[in-house]
Amino acid sequence: MAGNKVVRIALRGESILTNPRWNKGTAFTMRERKQLGIVGRLPYQVNSLNDQCRRAYDQLLSRDTPLRKNSFLQSLKEQNLVLFYQLLRRHLKELMPIVYTPTEADAIANYSHLFRRSEGLYLTFDNQNSMEEDFLEQIRGRDIDLIVCSDAEAILGIGDQGVGGIGISTAKSVLYTLLAGIDPAKSLPVVLDVGTDNETLLNDPLYVGWRHSRVRGDAYDQFTDKFVQLVRTYLPHSLLHFEDFGVTNAQRLLERYRDKHTVFNDDVQGTGAVTLAGIMSAVGVTKSTLADQRYIIYGAGSAGLGIAHQLRDGIVQIDNVPVDKANKQFYLIDQHGLIKQSLGDLTRPTLREFVRPDEEWEGVPTNDKGEVSLLEVVKKIKPTVLIGCSTHAGAFTEEVVREMTKGVDRPIIFPLSNPSRLVEVDPAKANNWTNGKALLATGSPFPAAKMPDGKDYIIAECNNALIYPGLGFGAVLAKVRSLSDTMILAGAQRLASLSPALKDPDDALLPDFADAPDVNFEIAVAVAKQAIAEGIATVDWDERQVRERAKEMQWLPVYSEYVYDENGEK
Repeated sequence: MAGNKVVRIALRGESILTNPRWNKGTAFTMRERKQLGIVGRLPYQVNSLNDQCRRAYDQLLSRDTPLRKNSFLQSLKEQNLVLFYQLLRRHLKELMPIVYTPTEADAIANYSHLFRRSEGLYLTFDNQNSMEEDFLEQIRGRDIDLIVCSDAEAILGIGDQGVGGIGISTAKSVLYTLLAGIDPAKSLPVVLDVGTDNETLLNDPLYVGWRHSRVRGDAYDQFTDKFVQLVRTYLPHSLLHFEDFGVTNAQRLLERYRDKHTVFNDDVQGTGAVTLAGIMSAVGVTKSTLADQRYIIYGAGSAGLGIAHQLRDGIVQIDNVPVDKANKQFYLIDQHGLIKQSLGDLTRPTLREFVRPDEEWEGVPTNDKGEVSLLEVVKKIKPTVLIGCSTHAGAFTEEVVREMTKGVDRPIIFPLSNPSRLVEVDPAKANNWTNGKALLATGSPFPAAKMPDGKDYIIAECNNALIYPGLGFGAVLAKVRSLSDTMILAGAQRLASLSPALKDPDDALLPDFADAPDVNFEIAVAVAKQAIAEGIATVDWDERQVRERAKEMQWLPVYSEYVYDENGEK
């Protein structure tokens, strides 16, 4: 629903004023107020959306903590969706940390104490016998394009949060609307409440979730599968976004369902895609290729493995390198040091294609457990790319960075851990230790670093929200039944093509986050075009019409004109 069009509405009086999808508050015109029976329910003055945004922003500023600002915005969303999203668009960089990380993590951790009203669909293990009934009740009469689902085991760096995971599903849904234009009425946040191993929650008398230890194994898989099959049966063209699943489930569930439905895991694929775009920008600066690089990925969880896969697939598809050869360019490090053969059962099955042979490391110093450290790996392989997603603050020490610089003129260093207090290296320090030669991107926003000549070097924010809303919107636009690797690659390539560094090598590697809505639109167009080219889109129009169709489908936060009609929308 774009604005400036006439919508026939079947709601009047209290019912329209309490419906956030249709409520305009003081922006209802006098004609609309008379038709809808709300003349006496509103003060006399008719306000513009601009007036309302000024008032709401002033109210927001009166809240003195980020969490209180988050709570205010949540309340605004429950009253008036257009005003909520318009306010966010106008103050995007300022309010992103309020509606998403880091403040949303605090809101999720305190969910049971802040709870006011339902935010989506709560599917609880103990109520699984009524799952289909509950699911159908929630989607009845609705045209759902997007489902964002979490089991809340690995929330935003704060771990297992039980039923509070509905907060991350809601926040991600908000970003799909804010940054890509997916209609909020067509999205459904879901939490799979399979219990929690968080003792603080289990012992909290106000905890609103299922008070039980986290279900695992076959019982967990059967419960999850029951949900996915409902999505496949009743919403076959929807995008199912998995969010903040634990390391033992994230990649596994993605692989299980990705060929059966349009599923996407932001922690695996989104992180990998935006990192791939950043690296492509960096190698564009150095006039090299993805295949020319030697990669260390420090942190081999869901994000690290997702990054490795996306970069590897980029090497294979862009540079025409065989998969086995491309795998050999990666060195993954976790809490046990370098991932190598002698780790045996300590290595997860999903990491096996990146395991290094032991004979390759004979004579290299180890600790008393036989583990090879980051510094020793840097010394031996002389990496050109160093990526951190470990939440190990300060892991990229001065010695590590200076050692890396010995082997490459423009080291590519991406300390991506969130929040900023857990970053592997402050980018300003990395910039200093490399005499301004490093090409840098971080997972959280950081101030510009100073170059040796006194110029500012803008630190790119390698934020998933620069790409995943566009990937999702492109998939929804093309009505695909699966999200292919080449569609994700097309999105990453389009993002990389928008890099400011391609015009000025000393500029940021990725676009400014303030431009995220326009960037995601371009990504969506590229993704939909790729789907049509591959023959996996189910729309009846061709590549030449993609941009026009995308503009038609985008939901924008502007008011439409209402006419009362008892057979109209509700």
